[in-house]
Amino acid sequence: MRAIVWDGKAASVESDIQVRDLRPGEVRVRIESAGLCHSDVSVLNGTIMFPPPVVLGHEGAGEIVAVAPDVTNVAVGDHVVLSTLGNCGQCAACDSGKPTFCRVGQGKLSRPFTKGEGEDVQKVFQFANLGVFCEETVVKATQAVKIPDDVPLASASLIGCGVLTGVGAVFNRAKVQHGESVVVIGVGGIGLNVIQGAALSDALPVIAVDTNPAKESYAKLFGATHFICPDGPDFDLVEAVKEICPNGVDYVFECVGSTALIKTSTDLLDWGGTVVMLGVPKMGSEASFVVSTMYNDKTIMGCRYGSARPQFDIPLMVKLYQAGRLKLDELVSQTYPLEDFQKALDELHDGKLARGVLTVPA
Repeated sequence: MRAIVWDGKAASVESDIQVRDLRPGEVRVRIESAGLCHSDVSVLNGTIMFPPPVVLGHEGAGEIVAVAPDVTNVAVGDHVVLSTLGNCGQCAACDSGKPTFCRVGQGKLSRPFTKGEGEDVQKVFQFANLGVFCEETVVKATQAVKIPDDVPLASASLIGCGVLTGVGAVFNRAKVQHGESVVVIGVGGIGLNVIQGAALSDALPVIAVDTNPAKESYAKLFGATHFICPDGPDFDLVEAVKEICPNGVDYVFECVGSTALIKTSTDLLDWGGTVVMLGVPKMGSEASFVVSTMYNDKTIMGCRYGSARPQFDIPLMVKLYQAGRLKLDELVSQTYPLEDFQKALDELHDGKLARGVLTVPA
């Protein structure tokens, strides 16, 4: 079958990929749509250190084509959104509704794929427990969440990472309340979902920040009330934000992965305010801030995967979408066949996309 494989130097479409048979607790999914996320790009540029060769992709949706005998939560023919959490579903963290705290699958890199034949066969990793830039993948049944058949899979695929991470950070981690003020730094796929999560929480104002002026229309579409476009290294973001909120804001969501912006984010806060870190800096990066500025009950908060509970949050996102309150279709700027991966990557780098989606025809 075909899959996009990164060999440590470049990513390309390979046609000699196989996926192993099911083990207990697993399902096989035929991928129909897969979103291109900056985390995939971070593997290519070395920000996320991941051993090659690896099938990329971690934001997918498709149809169940096989289940292990002990699987009961999904069945063959079901449409599913996939979660990156390879959580066990049985430990204290999972049982208490905190699957992102599950340590069972943490650090265990699965290799369900192989490349080549005979003496040349090579095991291939799957990125983020999924590896969805392919025709079929094998995942834990706990990672597959059934959705209604009439939800477009291209739109639904984005729930699995971008929507859960962005909206989830607002709902689950920060727990933004009515009328609280929000700044979102970085209007990419994650930032747009933070914006619409803040809008759904009735935050006010919702201030979007991005160096690309073309992102203003996206930001406003998803619920931003203000847009700030820094126009150079001497731009004073703190001053610009405080022209809108003189005392600072309640929440800043840093969605770029810049250690300098994490420091700036603390300067944007009102007393009692919180920085939520969503962007991923290069491994080993350290951030700094002026300690004395933090004593007015300010907080810096990490957030993994929107503190999501996939089996609860994915159906919730689908219901919000069906009610016309959550924008999914609008996130899909363009679809591409697997073979146009490089074109999609280039257009992502050029800032032309909210999200690009790779499609895999049956």
